[in-house]
Amino acid sequence: MELDNTQDGSRSVSNIYVDRSQLKRSQYVMSLLQEGQRVGLINSREAYRIQAGIIEVLQQLIRRYTQGESTSVTSETAEGIMVSLMYAMDAYALHFMEPEEAIAHLKSENVKTMHAKGVELLRQYFEDAKQLYQDVKKMKLDVPVDAYNMTIDESLPVFMNNYNIIFEAHNTMASIDYPLAIDDMRLQGVFYIKQYLERLQLETRFCHFFSHQDLMYVLTNFGKICRFDYRIELFNIFELMMNNAVFSLLSGGDVNQVRISENQYNRLNRMLTACHADQRAAVIHEAVDRLQEALQTDQALTRYMDLCRDELIQRVNNATENGSLERLVIREKEEREKPMVLMLNENERMSDVQMRKLVDRIMESDNTAKKVRLIRDHFASLHDYLDLLNSGCLFGDEYHALFATFEDIELAIFAKIVFYEEMRGDVRDFPDIVADGAEAASEWETHYIAFMQQLDDERIAAIGRLIDDIDYEEISFY
Repeated sequence: MELDNTQDGSRSVSNIYVDRSQLKRSQYVMSLLQEGQRVGLINSREAYRIQAGIIEVLQQLIRRYTQGESTSVTSETAEGIMVSLMYAMDAYALHFMEPEEAIAHLKSENVKTMHAKGVELLRQYFEDAKQLYQDVKKMKLDVPVDAYNMTIDESLPVFMNNYNIIFEAHNTMASIDYPLAIDDMRLQGVFYIKQYLERLQLETRFCHFFSHQDLMYVLTNFGKICRFDYRIELFNIFELMMNNAVFSLLSGGDVNQVRISENQYNRLNRMLTACHADQRAAVIHEAVDRLQEALQTDQALTRYMDLCRDELIQRVNNATENGSLERLVIREKEEREKPMVLMLNENERMSDVQMRKLVDRIMESDNTAKKVRLIRDHFASLHDYLDLLNSGCLFGDEYHALFATFEDIELAIFAKIVFYEEMRGDVRDFPDIVADGAEAASEWETHYIAFMQQLDDERIAAIGRLIDDIDYEEISFY
């Protein structure tokens, strides 16, 4: 490319373009400076002026931070203020459609003005985020999912109440546990929170297309299929609902259904297994299009669903090829009658004083049979049993003697605790999980695993079947 030289040694920018792949969103201004100098859009004198201007604004912010009392702060504080300064400047530069336009403003405006305009943009984004948060709160789903509720009720308010645009603009402030279907963890500060809320709003709007009963059906059966307590796990609700709505369509169901019968699942399994990967992609594309049309999704939700569609296709292909589709499709299962009433009654928990007295009596005895009898006569609550087992009042074979008095349903309840990580989403049968063991978190768990491993295969299998009959709503682990 032939370049025209000007009197000051700079080059004409009319036909010069930056390499966008070299630009970093998280360090946008600095990458613009580097790329601008590389291609000749910014000369060394202009780069020096911009960098000097940044230092000058930093010094002004430090004086403001110390309320005029000092121009000196710790290196950590100065670094934080510098990152916040550049975050605001990035906000200003990023709002231009083209990087060449942003570079033109870097060259023509002073840094103080650019920073002030960036701060004003951040204020606008923050106001947008606050409004989005209010909208999300109003449409919040009525679901017992801890991460979802805590994120909306506790974590996001921390950000809304503490965000500091001047000195900590880059700081996200809050710990966001609830995962989105599609998230961009590279973002920080109000950029991240605003995007998070925009996507959470879209996901929540989609879930409201379905009844509360259908929503709870998907959540509870998801927990049963994956063999974990859905209330305390990290997963995305929208993803489950969208996936099952698509599976319902593919298996002959209506567009507003997420409930899938065993017959529908069998039909779906046969169809997907018979398809090649590209055919599966085509039928899923068509099903998502039908779903969007039937629900009359707007442009924003349609785009978001399209992004999620590719992930769904990948998961379906993997599950079909690995023979694990049954763990991806949430479907109805025949309800089986509970084999017996839970013997570890959650509502009969003893007081701390009662617990201490009983633990002292147990520890005073050197007779294993007497210890076991005291426990079985006085303990009924799961919490009490866990407190007892963690108290250190049993030793060696005494654990075995106590476990030997447990019915299968009681052993199943403890199995759900001890083997929780091994069973969550695991395709192995329960006897194989027991045989392989687990990482014990305490002494009693070590003894429990050893006790289970010496049982005969038939009884272990029976205990495993009971595990599936235990609803997490009947027992609490926290």
